Amino acid sequence: MKKLFPKCSTLLLMGGLVTTQLTGCFTVGQEFAGSRVPEIKIGQTTKQQITDTFGRPWRTGMEDGRQTWTYGIYKYSLFGADDTQDLLIRFDPQGLVRSYTFSSTRK
Repeated sequence: MKKLFPKCSTLLLMGGLVTTQLTGCFTVGQEFAGSRVPEIKIGQTTKQQITDTFGRPWRTGMEDGRQTWTYGIYKYSLFGADDTQDLLIRFDPQGLVRSYTFSSTRK
């Protein structure tokens, strides 16, 4: 009887951990002010203004030899709706916004 109890408690603990993982969600990235995206003006908004509005980018990169900044928050859930938004900003050599792409699943 004593040998059965440790096995049962181990099974219960494992089952609880699996259940927690299945009902949980996971988040990648960082929040940013997606509602302020319309303030970005092509050829006018500077890197400093972008930083002042959205903070430091989550990722930086290069596209066709020009700097890009990415802001993104990606919340995934197994049993609920995903909540994602991302903003990719492309800069010209003078540090002005050349173009941007904004996508969101938020209503």
